[in-house]
Amino acid sequence: SLFFRNQVAMTNDVLPRRAAVWVFAVFASAYFLSTLLRAITATLSPTLTLEFGLQARDLGLLAGGYFFGFSLTQLPMGHWLDQHGPKKVVLSFLGVAVLGCLVFAWASDFTGLLFARMLIGVGVSACLMAPLTGYRRWLKLEKQQRANSWMLMTGAFGMLASTLPVQWLLPVVGWRWLFVGLALLIVISMALMAWQVPAWRQPAAVGAQEAAPTGILASYAQVWRHPYFRALTPMGFFNYGGLIAMQTLWAGPWMIKVSGYSPLDAATGLFWINVCMLFTFWLWGLITPMLFARGLTANRLMTGGVPLVFCVLIYIVWAGADAGALHWALFCMTSSFVSLAQPAVGMAFPGHLAGRALSAYNLVLFLGVFVVQWGVGLMIDGFKGMGLMEPQAFQAAMAVFLVTCLASYAYFLKHKSDS
Repeated sequence: SLFFRNQVAMTNDVLPRRAAVWVFAVFASAYFLSTLLRAITATLSPTLTLEFGLQARDLGLLAGGYFFGFSLTQLPMGHWLDQHGPKKVVLSFLGVAVLGCLVFAWASDFTGLLFARMLIGVGVSACLMAPLTGYRRWLKLEKQQRANSWMLMTGAFGMLASTLPVQWLLPVVGWRWLFVGLALLIVISMALMAWQVPAWRQPAAVGAQEAAPTGILASYAQVWRHPYFRALTPMGFFNYGGLIAMQTLWAGPWMIKVSGYSPLDAATGLFWINVCMLFTFWLWGLITPMLFARGLTANRLMTGGVPLVFCVLIYIVWAGADAGALHWALFCMTSSFVSLAQPAVGMAFPGHLAGRALSAYNLVLFLGVFVVQWGVGLMIDGFKGMGLMEPQAFQAAMAVFLVTCLASYAYFLKHKSDS
């Protein structure tokens, strides 16, 4: 079959251990910077709010602008990844990220900040999908879940760096020069990538199959129709997207506005939240091959693990001011069960469709982040307009978010058996 021939071709492309380690390290450096840029608004929110007079909806839109720009590129990017390979695609995109960092550094108003955040989102949008597409061919099948979890662990390092280290650097260099430095680090990462990442070899069978020209949307037809992809779509949008929305933005303002933390205390709380996520993804990478060998598939783990999230979120909504960094750390850690969906989607498709499948799911995920981040901000302002005090407005917005997560999980339970 064509699928078997693709698997043979990918087996022949498996990298030696040393080369695989170098490729992982180089991709990890870029993903580290992308997640640092993703989460930095949570730490900068007090500074930007004061300097530009932002309201909650503005803050949500600013943080979400990254994810909106990110989502714009996912469909063409998946097509390009399958055609041209990770190296060419990610290097092209990272140049836009450098430009976005420099625009952000010299922005003079909210519009400039938002435009820069969208440019940064576009620029780093290949930093995870490119390596996952490459790993689909360059690593043995049983190592792919581990590589994915450890890439997410690297991302947790980036989010960690966006908390206390950024808070410490702010009075020393200021937030503008901080972004200039980040632009320089991206350029260094690009140089390492150009040096170490191998060229992409298109399997002959796939090249013959895709010789006829097809539009980008049409090339995703097999992905859209796949029942497993559809079963995971709502949970990717609300549950997984919500995890990132809380981790990269709303956990910080909750600690300040609801729990009464100072900006430094909130940054410290975010630091420890991301330490917890770092160890969580390290542990997932360590144990997933063993769990899968024992028949504990991604479906089974998500079915049993996701309800833990609801228990934590119900407590956060109910406790209000008594829910702080510890509880948001528990929310993020239990939410990590939904991260198993991403590589599971990639492995549900043959290799020549992996880039499109992963990018399509990433589109769902990051549209979810954008909607949840901005939507929570709109709801907070809306509930305040209805007469609620700010802490109660936060609680009400989180209660609505909880309902969407419960509904998405119910949809997954209903349709996963058909996938």
